[in-house]
Amino acid sequence: MLKKLMLVPLTTLALYGCGDKEVGDVSLGMFTLKDIKLNTLNDPIVTGVTCHVASIEADLSLSDPSDSSISCRQTGEITPEMIAEIDKSKSGEIVFKKSKSIFFKSMKVRRIYDADNQTLMYLSYSTKETSGSFKHSLSTVPLWGTKAYTTNPVEVEQQ
Repeated sequence: MLKKLMLVPLTTLALYGCGDKEVGDVSLGMFTLKDIKLNTLNDPIVTGVTCHVASIEADLSLSDPSDSSISCRQTGEITPEMIAEIDKSKSGEIVFKKSKSIFFKSMKVRRIYDADNQTLMYLSYSTKETSGSFKHSLSTVPLWGTKAYTTNPVEVEQQ
């Protein structure tokens, strides 16, 4: 039991170091310990994509609320080589995760590639059900106008 309790802070520290940077902090009022935190996340493989994630953090609480929203945009070059490196399965891959509770709840951002529409989808979601729902939010980044866009999407899938 003691080993598990010692693991929680180490796991939390490891998850916080996954490439996000706080760029905003909005108080929800004088009589609450909850704030809306705005974080920037740069995709580690598709480096021309930047996501902004808004989520509520509750100081002095054992668990943060599950709500979050995400908005991702092209902020640099996206190349065919970058797209060739990403996981193209239907479940995609986790590009970011952050602990939201000492009770194993976390917020994750997953990148999923829509080959037919040549679009990167970024899904922000909670790993624990809250009020009968798994909270989630979606943002998309089309490859149109980038070096990675092709007139034959099958070519991209085969790379």
